[in-house]
Amino acid sequence: MNLGYFSYPLPVNEPVHNYAPGSREREALKKTLQELKSKPMDMPMYIGGEEVRTGKLHAIHPPHELAATVGHFHAGDETHVHKAIEAALTARQAWADMSWENRANIFLRAADLISTKYRYHMNGTTMLGQSKNAFQAEIDSACELIDFLRFNVHYLSEIYKQQPISAPGMHNRLEYRPLEGFVLAVTPFNFTAIGGNLPTSAAMCGNVVVWKPANTQIYSAQMFMRILKEAGLPDGVINLIYVDGPTIGKVCFAHRDFAGVHFTGSTGVFNQMWKTIGENVANYKSYPRIVGETGGKDFVIAHRSADPHVVSTALLRGAFEYQGQKCSAASRAYIPSNLANAVRQLLIDGVNSFKIGSVEDFGNFINAVIDEKSFDKIASYIDGAKNDVNAKILAGGMYDKSNGYFIYPTIIEALDPKYVTMCEEIFGPVLTIHVYDENKFEEALELVDTTSPYALTGSIIAQDRYAVELATHKLRNAAGNFYINDKPTGAVVGQQPFGGARASGTNDKAGSQLNLYRWLSARTIKETFVPPTDYRYPFLRGESEGI
Repeated sequence: MNLGYFSYPLPVNEPVHNYAPGSREREALKKTLQELKSKPMDMPMYIGGEEVRTGKLHAIHPPHELAATVGHFHAGDETHVHKAIEAALTARQAWADMSWENRANIFLRAADLISTKYRYHMNGTTMLGQSKNAFQAEIDSACELIDFLRFNVHYLSEIYKQQPISAPGMHNRLEYRPLEGFVLAVTPFNFTAIGGNLPTSAAMCGNVVVWKPANTQIYSAQMFMRILKEAGLPDGVINLIYVDGPTIGKVCFAHRDFAGVHFTGSTGVFNQMWKTIGENVANYKSYPRIVGETGGKDFVIAHRSADPHVVSTALLRGAFEYQGQKCSAASRAYIPSNLANAVRQLLIDGVNSFKIGSVEDFGNFINAVIDEKSFDKIASYIDGAKNDVNAKILAGGMYDKSNGYFIYPTIIEALDPKYVTMCEEIFGPVLTIHVYDENKFEEALELVDTTSPYALTGSIIAQDRYAVELATHKLRNAAGNFYINDKPTGAVVGQQPFGGARASGTNDKAGSQLNLYRWLSARTIKETFVPPTDYRYPFLRGESEGI
C-alpha cells in the first residue's frame, strides 16, 4: 500500500578521493591491499539464498603479479544456470510487489556502504583483480558505482511520476511494471561499476536477474554481491553465477521466461546473442529487451588551431589510462601537419615518463593488461607495426609477461590512414596517429567518420569555433559521446550519459532515464467515473429528435 509520494532528489556525484601521500585514504587503501593479499578469498556463487560451492576451483592471480593468488572462485555449469533462473522466477512476484520506497532504499544503502564501510575493499579487489591503479579504481569501483546506484534511484522516481492527462469524467494513470520473466546481465572485466550497474539497474525496476560477470572481474563482483546482501537485497533477486558464455546463452536464450539481456562486451558476442534471440523469438512470452554496449575505435581529431599541449595531454590520458582497456579509450588520432612535430615530441616525452608496474606502488601510472589472451593479441599488433612500411613506432613497442602481463604504452604513426591499427579495436595501450594536411580538415573529418564501424566516443580539439561547429555537425553519428577540447574518456553519471551506436551498441545511455525505460513495461489504466448506459451516440439521432 502506498501511503505517500516519496522524494528522491537529484544527488551530487560522489567526491573522488585523491590518495595523495600522507592522506588518510592512502594509508587505509594500502592496509586493505595487504589484508586482501594475506587472506585469499573463497568465492562461491550466489543462487537464491544459497552460497554455492562446486569445488571446481579457479585461482585468481593479479595480472601484474602472476605469482600471487588472491582467491579461488567456484566454477559452475549448466545446472547452475537452470537453478539461477528458477531462483529468480521464484523471487519475482514478491520483489515486483515490494513498495518502491523499500526497493529504492536497498540500493541507496548499498551506495552508502560502498562510500563508507567498504570503499577500500571495492577499490582493493578491483586493483588486485583487474590491475587498476588507485585513482582508476577510485573513479570506477567507488565513485561511479555509487553514482549509478544513487542517480538511478532518482531517475526511476522521476519516471514513476510521469503520468498522462485525464479528461473530465475519467482518471488515467500509467503503471510501470517490471518485465515478465528474468533479465540476463553479462558484464565485462574493465569496469567494476558496469559490473554493478547492469544487474542493479534492471533489478531496481522490479526485475529479477541472472548475473554472469567476466571471470577476470569475479573478485570485485563477488565483493559487490556481498554488499548488496548486507544492504538487504532479498534472496533470488540477483543471482551471481560463474559459467562460460556459451553455456549461459544456451540455457537463457532458450527459456520461455527470458525477458531481456543487459550486456557490455564485444561486438561479435553481442551480434551472436541478437541472432540467437531472433531465432528463438517465437518461444518467448514477450519480445525480449536487447540492450548492449559493445566495442569502440575512439578518435581524437585536432584542428590546426589546437594547442599541442592540450592535444598531447588528451591523448596521453585518453589512450593510456587503465592501459587503454576502456571502451572509450583514444585509439586513433588525426594530427594536422602544422602541429605534427610538436605533438609527436610531447607524446614521446610523455610515454617515456610513465612508470610501469604493480598497483601497490602508487607511483605507477601504467599497470598490466588483463590476461594472457589480451596480452598476446596486443603484442601481435605491435609486432605487425614493427614489420610494416606503412607504420612507424614512435614510442614503446616492448612487452613482457614473465611476471605480469605488461605491455609498454606504444605510439604508432601510420602513413596510411586506413592502416590496420587505425581501423581495428585493440583494447590495449596502443595509440595510432595519422598526420593529415592542415588545409584538408574537412577531408580528415570524412576519414574519421568512415574509417571505423564503431561510434562510441570521440573528440575535437580546436580553438577555432567554426572548426568545432563543423566537426560537431560532420561527426554527428560517429560518436554517442562527443567531447570538445577534452579526452574521449571519463563519462560521469548524471553528467555524460554513456553509450554509442553503429557497431558500438544500442545507445541506451547508462546513467540516465533512457536506460531504465528499457527495463520497464508500462500499463495504461483508464477509469470512467460514470459509465454510459446506452450505446447510441448523439449523431445517430434523427433530425426530428433534436438535440
